[in-house]
Amino acid sequence: MALPLSLVRQTLRAAAVISCTALTALTPLSASAAPVAKQQTQVPGYYRMALGDFEVTALYDGYIDLDNKLLKGASAEDVQSLLTKMFIDSSNGVQTAVNAYLINTGTQLLLIDTGAAQCFGPTLGVVQSNLKASGYSPEQVDSVLLTHLHPDHACGLLTTDGKAAYPNATVYVPQTEADYWLSPETASQAPEASRGMFTMSQQSVAPYAAQQRLKRYSPDSQLFAGLSVVPSNGHTPGHSSYLLSSKNQSLLVWGDIVHSHAVQFAKPEVVIEFDSDQAKAVETRKKLFAEAARDKLWVAGAHMPFPGIGHVRSEGSAYAWVPVEFGPIRSDR
Repeated sequence: MALPLSLVRQTLRAAAVISCTALTALTPLSASAAPVAKQQTQVPGYYRMALGDFEVTALYDGYIDLDNKLLKGASAEDVQSLLTKMFIDSSNGVQTAVNAYLINTGTQLLLIDTGAAQCFGPTLGVVQSNLKASGYSPEQVDSVLLTHLHPDHACGLLTTDGKAAYPNATVYVPQTEADYWLSPETASQAPEASRGMFTMSQQSVAPYAAQQRLKRYSPDSQLFAGLSVVPSNGHTPGHSSYLLSSKNQSLLVWGDIVHSHAVQFAKPEVVIEFDSDQAKAVETRKKLFAEAARDKLWVAGAHMPFPGIGHVRSEGSAYAWVPVEFGPIRSDR
């Protein structure tokens, strides 16, 4: 006759208690035993995926805590509600990643953005160490493509002693972007609070310019096979994204289109104080959101939660972020 399930459960629980009691009685306790030390380091910050015949490696540079008051275009209550919905504690600022992307096309090694190096404090500046951990070396990088010249994207061009961090690379910068940030005249006319940004941007590219390895390109340039320039200004005057395509798969590396995934997908009209042309930034964001959702593009964002890769899903007049799932490198998808 089968025993009732409730009786079986009671019997198993009683057996477990007896076993634990017996094990405790047999295990010697040492008052002098040292506690097991906690490990305070995180795993190396890189993530790899296949994109057709291309290999894409996301590189983590670190994080910066951004005050949610920097977000404009929604009430403080709405912003806080959206952050809370995503379980984000903003009491000490919102942890915001800085990411770069290494593309191995099979014939070239391209790096899109370089991180902040030492320009913004100790929580940033580890792109190079993560690049090395991922199996590559800075000397192997053929080309660096900058989405724009803000220091958290360009300062990583330099070593701590001010030399070229990618000694064999040519650096590509959108013409309009270079005309703005690399102009002494524009820098001299900028507000005092902004002049440090100009200085850091200019210093970042100086070693490459001195060796004729700084290239300014126009929006219609075809820089490399399988890569298209996508003008996406608004955040800065010449901000540009890069569309990578291989075997019917596409990845849009969009730079600073989003700074707060919790807020700006739900409310694309929200801007950040750093946007130089806020109306244009909103227009560009809505356009790229719509295109990414429609075409089911892979997207990589400089300030999305690491690895910053995923898809954009349309939800009426709003959007949602669908992050990539961790897994092995698979070329069959």
